[in-house]
Order: sequence, then structure tokens, then C-alpha cells
Amino acid sequence: MADEIRIQDPDLLQELEQARGTPVYKLIKRHVEQVQQRRNETAARQAALTPIRRRREQARDVITSAELKHEERYHLHSVLAMCGLPYRRPPNDVTDYVREYGRNSLVIQAGYLKDPLTGRMIRQGLPYGPKARLLMLHICTMALRQNSPQIEIADSMSAFIHDLGFQVTGGEKGTINLFKEQLHRLAAAHMQIGLWQGDRSTTINSQPIEAFDIWLPREPEQKMLWSTTLHLDQKFYNSLKEHALPVDIRAIRSFANSAKQIDIVLWLAYRLRGVERPYEIKWNVLREQFGASVARLRKFKESFREDLEAVMEVFPQLPVKITERGLCLMPCDVESLFVTPKKLLS
Repeated sequence: MADEIRIQDPDLLQELEQARGTPVYKLIKRHVEQVQQRRNETAARQAALTPIRRRREQARDVITSAELKHEERYHLHSVLAMCGLPYRRPPNDVTDYVREYGRNSLVIQAGYLKDPLTGRMIRQGLPYGPKARLLMLHICTMALRQNSPQIEIADSMSAFIHDLGFQVTGGEKGTINLFKEQLHRLAAAHMQIGLWQGDRSTTINSQPIEAFDIWLPREPEQKMLWSTTLHLDQKFYNSLKEHALPVDIRAIRSFANSAKQIDIVLWLAYRLRGVERPYEIKWNVLREQFGASVARLRKFKESFREDLEAVMEVFPQLPVKITERGLCLMPCDVESLFVTPKKLLS
């Protein structure tokens, strides 16, 4: 028949072969053809997507259908979820970064690391971009999992890079060096975390990574090897245990190329926890949070809409709505959106 579907998937071929010669062969054949057609349509649609959009769709399908495993539950200090790092590489002469959001503040100052080759202290610059966020998420999670401010990190780092969807490549522009650069910047950075709770304010002066070893390279093409062990500052570690925000790494993985989209997911995961009735956040507040460097409000609105649409590809049930005045947050069971799997769609 002209419209007959060619069966090509091994499991469907096997099912059809097992039914051959039985009274229900025609019924099974029709069913197998329908399944093959749906698979072909899905494959064609996936092939037409960009790799980033394909990754988001795959993340949505996994989150809505699979149980969250223990190793997929990550954590980040809630202040870092609300007051994100710089999106892009700051100029070399910029050494301070200040962010404030509501009751919380974050100040980051660039620091130095001792070069094992020359023995000199080298300024590292401010941490920035998606890789710094992903590394901080990894570091906070490892500390809580190991129940210690001392983290064994070397064996897990390459696996973590690979699990995020990045190829683990060497060389000057390879992913290993790109993650190393951000790890060195984080290790050298000094942070002040400000918490305000009504009639009491707390300022935590910390260098989150208190001690960090850098070894001489074993191969000529490698500039530095990362530490086998990190030592977190005890004050930062204690604060992390008290203010840890749970995160589904399966979702974050799909936004690994966008610092702003990571920030939107983390910010919503925190903000939606306290929403008891519809609450509108004005455009000027959103721009201060996600686009302070964007001069024109109209341009910021366009980019924010695009980023929110990308987030909603992974979280289609997200209880938010863009209005003329800003973004409206609505009450929800935030655990069902960001941490535990959503109910299966019928």
C-alpha cells in the first residue's frame, strides 16, 4: 500500500515478527505502524530543533516522567540564587561586584591565588557566567552531601562537566580550562553575604573557599591542575546548611549555556515558595534583578520574555504570567515544579 508505514525500529520489528501467523497479526501490524509513525514524527520534529531547544525538550520529558534520584538533587546557598554573579566577563580593572535584592545582599571582591610555577600571587578576576554558577552549585552540593566543609572534588569534576552536557576537552580553549578558570576565580574570591530579618541584620564576611591547592601540571599543554580538596569557610558552610535551596540538576543542565536563564530558574524556585496570593513584580524591579546593564526598558522586556519562554519550555506549568506592568507570580506547590517530578500528564 502506498501509505504503508515502513517498520524500522528493532523492538517494533520483533513485536511484529512474534505476531506473524497469529489471528491478531493485522491488528498488531496496524498498532506497530502507528507507533512507528509517531516515533518518526517525533524524530523529525527533534531534528528540526536547535541543540539547545532539543536539550530543553528532553529535560521536560524526563522531569515529567521520571522520579528524581538522590544524586540529581543539588543545593545552592539561597542568597546566591537571588543575587547572581556577573553574566559576562568583567573588565580586568573591575574587582568589586555588588548585588542587592530585597532583604539580601551579595558583595564579591576578586582575590589572588599563588601560582605553583612562579610562586607569585596572581589576581584571578571576578567569577562570571554560567560555568561559575554551575561550579558553585556543585561545590555547595558536595559540601552538603559529604556533610563537611572539606570537599573531595577532583574525581567528580570531569564527570560533572560531562553530565552537564559539555564535552570534556583539554587545550587552552577546552572545557576543562574554561571550568578551571572559573574555579580559580571562585577560589580566590571574597564574599560578603548580607541577611536581613526584620529587626536583625547579619553580615557574613567570608572567603567561601578558604583553602585551595593548585599543583604543577603533569602535561605541558596543561596550565594548572585543580585541587583534589577544597576547604570551605566554616561561616559560609554553616550559613549554607541553614539557607540551602534545593535544585533539580536535570533542569539546570538544560540551561547550562545561559547564565540569565539559570538565574531565572533559581530566582523563581526561591520566590515562588512564599507566594500565597497573586503577586506582581514591576518591570523596573525585574530589570534591576536580571538586566541592570540594559539601558532601554523595552529591550530588556523583549529579552526577558524570550528567556522566560525558554524556561517555560522545561516547566510548562510554571505559575507565572507576563503583564503590562511586569511579572505576576501565582500560588503553587513549588516542590512539584522545581524539585520533585510533576504529575504525569494524561
